[in-house]
Formats: sequence, C-alpha cells, structure tokens
Amino acid sequence: MIEQNIPLIDLHRHLDGSIRLETILDLARIHNIALPAGDIEGLRPHVQVVDPQPGIMAFLSKFKWMTAILVDYDACRRIGYENVVDARNEGIDYIELRFSPWFMAETHQLDPQGVTEAVIDGVRSGSKDTGVKANIIGIISRTYGSVTGWKELNALTNCRENIVALDLAGDEANFPGNLFVSHFRKARDIGWRITIHAGEAAGAENVWQAIHELGAERIGHAIHAVDDPDLIGFLRDHKIGVESNLTSNVQTSTVPSYRAHPIKKFFESGILVTINTDDPGISGITLPYEYQVAAPAAGLSSSQISQIQGNALSIAFLSEAEKTKLSEQKLKKGSNQ
Repeated sequence: MIEQNIPLIDLHRHLDGSIRLETILDLARIHNIALPAGDIEGLRPHVQVVDPQPGIMAFLSKFKWMTAILVDYDACRRIGYENVVDARNEGIDYIELRFSPWFMAETHQLDPQGVTEAVIDGVRSGSKDTGVKANIIGIISRTYGSVTGWKELNALTNCRENIVALDLAGDEANFPGNLFVSHFRKARDIGWRITIHAGEAAGAENVWQAIHELGAERIGHAIHAVDDPDLIGFLRDHKIGVESNLTSNVQTSTVPSYRAHPIKKFFESGILVTINTDDPGISGITLPYEYQVAAPAAGLSSSQISQIQGNALSIAFLSEAEKTKLSEQKLKKGSNQ
C-alpha cells in the first residue's frame, strides 16, 4: 500500500507521545522511579491503548508514565534522538515532530526552554546519524490557559531558528482557540507556519476559528469539518491540509470505527488530506501500519492511498527546493534497490 517512489512522510507525530517502552523502563531504573510494572508486557496496558478510550482526555492520561521519566534534559534529548531513529526504522523519509515544552517540563519542574533546547539537540543529532530529514513544530498546550501559553511560546521563540511551525493542542473542548489569537499572531510575525488541532473534540466552528483567527495552514484531525459543507469547500479551495490520524481517532472514540472516519470523504471532496500517527507510542502503531491496515479499513483504495501519500509532500512545511530534493532522493533510492 506504500508507494515506493513517493517519500513516506509523517506530518503529525507528537514527540512526547512516541517514547519507547524500553526507554521508560530504562530511565525509570536509572532514576529510581516506581512504575506500575517492571517489564514491557506488564507496562504496556498502562502506556498504550488496549481498548477504545471514552474521550480525548482519557487517551491523554496515558502520557503519565511517559512524562514521569523526563527527569532531566538528557532524558528529553534522548527522546528527541530516538524519535528520529524510530522514524528511520519505519522507512520514513521526512518527519515533522511536535512537542509541548511545558507539558514535558511540568512533572519534574524543568525549564521549558531547557527542554526545548534538549529536544532540538536530540532531533538534530538523530537526523544527522540516520539521514532522515526532520523538522520541529512547537506546541502551545491550551490546557494550561493563555497566561502559561505565553511562557511556553517564549521558550519556543527563544529557539525560533530551529522550529518551523506552531501548533495548538490539548483540551479543545474547554480551552477554545480564541484565547490564543495574540500568541499565534506573534508566531506568524516571526515567520512560523501554523497548524492547529481543531474539530476533534469540538465542532466545525473551531476549524473556522483556527483558519480565520489563528492563521492555520493545516488542521490536525478536523473530524467535524464534515458537518459543514461550506467548510469542506473552503478547505479544498484554499488548499488547507488535513492531518488525519486514523487509529488515534478510533482509540479516542472521536469516530466509532475506521470505516466511519471521514478521511475518504475528505479525499473525495478534493481536500489535501494526509495519513499520520499522532501518538504512536500510546496507540501502539507505526506509519506503515496506518497505510497498510488502517487506511484500507477506512475504505480507501490503493490508488487513493498513494495520492494521499503524495499529499503529505504537497503540504509539508518545506520549501519547494526541499520538496524537490526529497523527491529526487527517494527516486534515486528506489532505483538503487
């Protein structure tokens, strides 16, 4: 199901939701952190989703043991590095890794800027060692409110040259995007691209708000955009990409099944929709799984999946020259195999 001549790309992966079970065990051992289990299979149900969760916030509770082991900046650096290595092992050619420095810093009261610097260092080292191109998206976690959002934004902007975009994630239902208009105006002013989690735990109106007030060029999830035909047309006509996350949306009960996911409607409506992993460490999946298992289960044909794979390159936060280079490298790699 994966087209070998098109770069394999993940545009929506939370770095702090993609931590190896082995790493959680190892860092817990090093730092004497008590875990609910001392082996991988015992730990798995505490970190990964076994059954669908009753909602997004229940899904997010699975982060507990991931953030528990982020005790220092070396741990944050390691997580960044391993994320890129894992992407290489999945056959990914380009990945955009996003993270909330405040969320990663909170459990052990680290400095969010120190977390940001450590993550950047880890990702850059991972990219150098693996050859996988990786860009970083900063997140404002809306769950902490707008005041803390400024502190988080400041930590990110102090490292602005190493970050390509800003995202808004967290508790969408209780912290609407209109609380963060000024934050995203500042992000756009410094030249960052914008992607927003919207239409996942709330309605299509949140997607409109993300576009008109926050400047979203891409929307994460956008499930409830299907409720508004005008919005579907707007997304199509303005080439606003949708970052779909099939397994994640089933696991959070945002949709009842793969078949019920709107990704096929998005595609057939001409929207630049893509396939991504979201939090693969929690979902227990890889990007190839999403292409080979989840996408067909959502009703997509092989040709549709190939076109969606190409969409990811179209809406990636890369320059046109970088996109061309990535495509050429993929074709060269394919011809040498």
